[in-house]
Amino acid sequence: MQRIGFVLLVLAALVVVLPILFVVGAIVVRGIGAVSWEFLSAMPRDGMKAGGILPAIVGTLLLTLGTALAAIPVGVGGAIYLSEYAADIWLTRAIRLAIINLAGIPSVVYGLFGLGLFVLFLQFGTSILAGSLTLAIMTLPIIISAAEEALRAVPTEFRTVSTSLGGTRWQGIRYIVLPQALPGIITGLILGLLRAAGETAPILFTVAAFFLPRLPHSPLDQTMALPYHLYVISTQVPGMPVDVQYGTALVLLALVLSMNVAATLIRSYYRRRRQW
Repeated sequence: MQRIGFVLLVLAALVVVLPILFVVGAIVVRGIGAVSWEFLSAMPRDGMKAGGILPAIVGTLLLTLGTALAAIPVGVGGAIYLSEYAADIWLTRAIRLAIINLAGIPSVVYGLFGLGLFVLFLQFGTSILAGSLTLAIMTLPIIISAAEEALRAVPTEFRTVSTSLGGTRWQGIRYIVLPQALPGIITGLILGLLRAAGETAPILFTVAAFFLPRLPHSPLDQTMALPYHLYVISTQVPGMPVDVQYGTALVLLALVLSMNVAATLIRSYYRRRRQW
């Protein structure tokens, strides 16, 4: 019976993994021919049918950085408050339920919200600032939920020992709880930022430009971005070479995987230092 269960688990894993490997392999095989130094470092030209995708790469990196700067302090701070300071009352439970529900809202709704609030009401215009803030709001539920669970998983004894040695609550959180919870917090940050890097709908309304063969100079500038650029060249540009489409998808995939690997290495480092 145990062997049958093991076989079923292996089959279930293969059903999940094999399609992913097939998709990744197809992107690599069909896109690797288009990837070159010029493709990565040049400006697009001839209606994006030639040249490179440098503005889209830089725009994606800037949006991800802006999202991290806006979302990480608020998300981790909110998780610390909910886990360490907030009383277990109906209001706190309602806030947690709202955070869980916000994580399931479609990204296009966040895009319309960002359009109304940041682009029109606050008059940031279609800009990197408006797009980063919209993506930050979209990723906050993921970051808060993961960070709170990581903080609550730290044994209560750590806090008790800190208090018994004369430390304040914040000192215990800052020097004991947070370092022990870092692997789980970083996991939430990875999930949130990777989702932000690959989204199209929110930036469609708030920042993404159809064709902009220059680099942005300020947070209030528009920019191209890889997800939207891939959508445009796949659906809106007649006669676009297929290898350019797959090459763009390969660059986006490599960028996301690189961020994932870097964050995973950092998480593994802190996990090895964990004392429980």
